[in-house]
Amino acid sequence: MGYAQLVIGPAGSGKSTYCSSLFQHCETVGRTMHVVNLDPAAENFDYPVALDIRELISLDDVMEELGLGPNGGLMYCMEHLEDNLDDWLSEELDNYMDDDYLIFDCPGQIELYSHVPVFRNFVEHLKRKNFNVCAVYLLDSQFITDVTKFISGCMASLSAMVQLELPHVNILSKMDLVTSKKDIDDYLDPEPNVLLSELNKRMAPQYQKLNKALIELIDEYSMVSFIPLDLRKVSSITYILAQIDNCIQYGEDADVKVKDFDPDEVDDD
Repeated sequence: MGYAQLVIGPAGSGKSTYCSSLFQHCETVGRTMHVVNLDPAAENFDYPVALDIRELISLDDVMEELGLGPNGGLMYCMEHLEDNLDDWLSEELDNYMDDDYLIFDCPGQIELYSHVPVFRNFVEHLKRKNFNVCAVYLLDSQFITDVTKFISGCMASLSAMVQLELPHVNILSKMDLVTSKKDIDDYLDPEPNVLLSELNKRMAPQYQKLNKALIELIDEYSMVSFIPLDLRKVSSITYILAQIDNCIQYGEDADVKVKDFDPDEVDDD
């Protein structure tokens, strides 16, 4: 049995930094974890790369040889990965099947998770290889400056959730960069009536029914919520990792003790 995190989210949301910090944390506590780069445009890494998609295909080569732009080139790269999963990934995964834990550092183009089936097929391939997989969706806390952006982030996360059909952990990243945590408190434990009121103030009157439907979707079904991540705090990283481990049933036979995480521990300054 293998275990895997699929780390996704918009460009600049801190996916690679998250992977690096998680790897360092696990190395410190004596836990084995391998990071796989699935971004054909990546160049520099702060973690040892166990497996690199650029060994199969790179964005620079595709753009140069086919004359494609960055977005079209990335789509070509991921479709090429999909076509060569059996030849490339299967052989490599066979080396990581003895209770190994993989983190897949993915590209930042959100349409790869919400519009096209590339990553859905990738996940199915992992499952066939007997991996338990969890999607980890990162949203930059600096992006959450008003209710409209919060709802936008929720909908993007929900779109990926529906497309991938995986256990899903949503993380509000870069909390260490938040100057005042009070600015986003309302979005960590949102009050539906307050969100709806604020949304109606910012949107034209004809959108009120849509606003109500969106807020009800988020609230009544509890489909989207975010866990704050402050990489300065070991307790924050430990809590996030415990939530993900629970989703993929990692170490369920082991006696694991994890300190409860209090979001208020995140510094306000």
